Amino acid sequence: MNELALHILDIAQNSIRAKAHLVEIRLEEQPAEDRYSIVIEDDGHGMSTAQLEQASNPFFTTQTTRKVGLGLPLLKHNAEQTGGSFHLHSEEKKGTQLHVNFGFQHIDRPILGDMAGSLLILVSNENNTEVHYTHQTPKGKFEFDTREIKKELDGIAISTPEVRNFLLEMIRENLEQIQISE
Repeated sequence: MNELALHILDIAQNSIRAKAHLVEIRLEEQPAEDRYSIVIEDDGHGMSTAQLEQASNPFFTTQTTRKVGLGLPLLKHNAEQTGGSFHLHSEEKKGTQLHVNFGFQHIDRPILGDMAGSLLILVSNENNTEVHYTHQTPKGKFEFDTREIKKELDGIAISTPEVRNFLLEMIRENLEQIQISE
């Protein structure tokens, strides 16, 4: 994966599969400190100690449809390649927390990519998992919370084409306004 948005999508989809009620995604761009941070937390099933120990092994996966799990190992490699860090914590029945830091200025830091498209995929999940997204840059902060969106929609499904088109445009405009880095 060569885009951070795809890493985030992959990990958040794991949270949804783990029956999370809420997935929180926080991105913080701090160019002055040479740091690009991603935090993803969920309240899903969590992982056992054995699963947690194997989570960054590319030849380990809990999914039955494939024999390798490259999402976390690639993310860890990408972060460490930029002088960043990777921390994964999980407890069964309590959820999972992932904290990843990248060297902001490092040439090997993946671009963000289509974060608006990735968010739209996440909020359209069939499990009705709520998604709270925060993106902070030196130019401002954008927050997106499906709980607030659903309240405003008053029973209209997020998957409605008009709503999806509106949300996609709204997310893109807000990310552009806070001048996210690519």
